[in-house]
Amino acid sequence: MEYLLWEQGVAGSNPVFPTMTQVKEALAVTTIKPKDKLLSIDFKEIWRYRDLMFLFVKRNIITQYKQTILGPLWFFIQPAMTVIMYMVVFGGIAGIGTDNRPQALFYLGGICCWQYFSDCLGKSSGTFLSNAGIFGKVYFPRLVSPLSDIISNLVRFGIQFMLFLIVYAYYLIWPGTFTVEPNWTILLVPFEIVLLAGLALGFGLLFSSMTTKYRDLNILLSFFVSLWMYATPVIYPLSTISNPYIKLAMQLNPLTGIVEFFKYGFLGATTPPEWWMLGYSFGFMVVMLFFGIIVFNKVQKSFMDTV
Repeated sequence: MEYLLWEQGVAGSNPVFPTMTQVKEALAVTTIKPKDKLLSIDFKEIWRYRDLMFLFVKRNIITQYKQTILGPLWFFIQPAMTVIMYMVVFGGIAGIGTDNRPQALFYLGGICCWQYFSDCLGKSSGTFLSNAGIFGKVYFPRLVSPLSDIISNLVRFGIQFMLFLIVYAYYLIWPGTFTVEPNWTILLVPFEIVLLAGLALGFGLLFSSMTTKYRDLNILLSFFVSLWMYATPVIYPLSTISNPYIKLAMQLNPLTGIVEFFKYGFLGATTPPEWWMLGYSFGFMVVMLFFGIIVFNKVQKSFMDTV
């Protein structure tokens, strides 16, 4: 400050006071204030905090199985045991068909998609409540936390997807009585993963913002997700639904098109899924992200007063 006064007043007899901009530059002032626009996302700021994001990712992966005996092997054991249970209950006892596709692959493909979505939704929906202690002490872009949950669950999805590919290779070599007919839509798998992540993030941001004030929504969400799986063709193909009204209602489920195309790309089907369902899932994801970000940006300004 004194240097600025002297530098501008040395040429004349009277000192010249510095402008506010010069004062901020001299004192290295950084002003932190909430976003004015509800839909604004500062991607540059999120990128600057990428190291923190990957620290969160590492924390999420390590702490989940830190004090377990089998550790990451649970990523294989959980879907394998679930597939066996589905084969016994739904394939054996209930007699639900899989459209002449291997039961193990059919169930495992649905589990990979559904597990990734439900895990991302569960983690991102608790962003404010689970990180209230950190948010109240340190500033960083709040979207870093749910984004780190999406990425860390992607690691788990990758491990389970490897199990799916191992079983898939077995049926390609020894198909037996079932048919496995891969097709070019297998190339849509990365796009389908983005759709799952976007839907989970959109719903998660919306629920995490609302649960800061209404804690009952946590119970409602867990109940809703458990029922949502049965409205998604995870354990049965959509072609087995004969009632046109029920079938249309299930097609309007944004996850139906994703799961159906994921299975169809690897396994094939006698009745291919309709393309409009995938476009509908994409549009639904965009709308949910839009509203989720708006509500999230609005709540993050004052959520510490209600948590």
